[in-house]
Amino acid sequence: MTLPLSILDLATIGKGQTPAESFAGSVAMAQSAEKLGYRRVWYAEHHNMSSIASSATSVLIAHVAAHTESIRLGAGGVMLPNHSPLTIAEQFGTLETLHPGRIDLGLGRAPGSDQNTMRALRRDPMSADSFPQDVLELQGYLTGPTRIQGVEATPGKGTNVPLYILGSSLFGARLAAQLGLPYAFASHFAPNALKDAVAVYRREFKPSAQLDAPHVIAGVNVIAADSASEAQEMMQATKRARVSLFFGGGTREFTDDEADMILDSPQGQHVSQMMTYSAVGTPDVVLDYLDGFGRHADADELIVAHQSTGTDARLRSVQLLAEVAGLARV
Repeated sequence: MTLPLSILDLATIGKGQTPAESFAGSVAMAQSAEKLGYRRVWYAEHHNMSSIASSATSVLIAHVAAHTESIRLGAGGVMLPNHSPLTIAEQFGTLETLHPGRIDLGLGRAPGSDQNTMRALRRDPMSADSFPQDVLELQGYLTGPTRIQGVEATPGKGTNVPLYILGSSLFGARLAAQLGLPYAFASHFAPNALKDAVAVYRREFKPSAQLDAPHVIAGVNVIAADSASEAQEMMQATKRARVSLFFGGGTREFTDDEADMILDSPQGQHVSQMMTYSAVGTPDVVLDYLDGFGRHADADELIVAHQSTGTDARLRSVQLLAEVAGLARV
C-alpha cells in the first residue's frame, strides 16, 4: 500500500452492548492501530444516535490518548457550529498540552444530529453560515494572533493544533483550499461529489503556514475477513444496522427479513448508495480495492471505517488490512 492508512472509529454501540463496552473497544482499536502502523485514529461528533458513542468527542480522545503512547488522535470531526470556537480551542489546547504532537482537529459544519437535537444543543439554525469565520477565529486561538481582542485560549494559545476541513461538497473543498488546510472528504457515507470536490480543492489550493501543498484524505469503508463469505455477511449485517438507525430512529429493532425488505425498497437503496465506496472481502481483495480507490479519489491518505457489528470482527479487520498493506509495526 503506497498511501498512509488511518482509521475513523465510529465508536459503535453494538446490539446488546453498553457505551462503556464501546469505549473499551475504541481503546483496543487505537492500541491495535498504534502497534500495527496506522497513521491516526479519528472520532466523529454525533448526537442522539443510540448506536454511536462519540458525542463528547474531546472526552473520548482524552480517554484513548491516556491508554496509548504515540498514535495521532483527533476529531473527524467536531461539528463547529454546535460550539463556540473558544471552547473548542480550550478543549483541544488541553489535549495537545497533555499529549504533545498527537492531536488533530477536523472541523465540519453539519449538525451531526436531527432538527430536534439541534434545538436541544441550543444551536442557531443559521450558525452554519458563519462556519468560515468560526474556523478563522478558532485558528487564531490556537496559532495566534487572536481575532477577538483581549481573548486568549488557555490552554490553547501557541499549541498549533493542526486543523483539517471535513466535507462532502464543494463548499468544504473551496474553504480548505482558500485557507491552505488539509481536506478530508466523507466518501465513506456521502460519495457523490468526491471527484469534483477533490479537483476543486487541488486546483484552488493556496499554501499556508500549516500546509505548503494540498493534502486529501478520503474516507472508505472496509470489512476485511478471513473468508469472502464472512465479509459479505458482515456487510449485510452492517446495512441492517443502518436500517434500524435511519428507519427505526435507533430504537426500533427490525428482524433480518424486515431489514432486507427495506434494503430492497427504493427508500432502502439510499443505505446501499451511502456505502458505495466499500472494500469487502479477504485481505488481498480489500487491498486491491483500496489501491484502485486511492487513485480514483486522487488521495494522499485513506481513512478507513472498519465496518462490523462486533468489536472482535472490527479488530480482526484492522489487523488483516495492516498485514496485507505492509504497515510498519511499532
